[in-house]
Amino acid sequence: MKAHDIWEMTPEEIEGRLEDAYAELFNLEFQFSTGQMRNSARLGQMRRDIARLSTILRAKQLQRVEAQGAE
Repeated sequence: MKAHDIWEMTPEEIEGRLEDAYAELFNLEFQFSTGQMRNSARLGQMRRDIARLSTILRAKQLQRVEAQGAE
C-alpha cells in the first residue's frame, strides 16, 4: 500500500485497514512458526504496512488537534 493512497483515506478507514493488517500479520506469523509459509518476505511487508498506516494515522490525528487549537 502506497503512502499517498493512505493519505486520501479517512482516519476511520485507516483504523479499519490497521486492524486487518494486524490480523493478517498474526496469521502470517502463525504460518511461519508452523512451517507452512512459502513467502517469508510477506512478513516484512506487512510490518512496513502497519508502520506506514500507524504513522499516517498519527499525523492525521495531530493535524486534527492543531486545527482545533487554531479555532
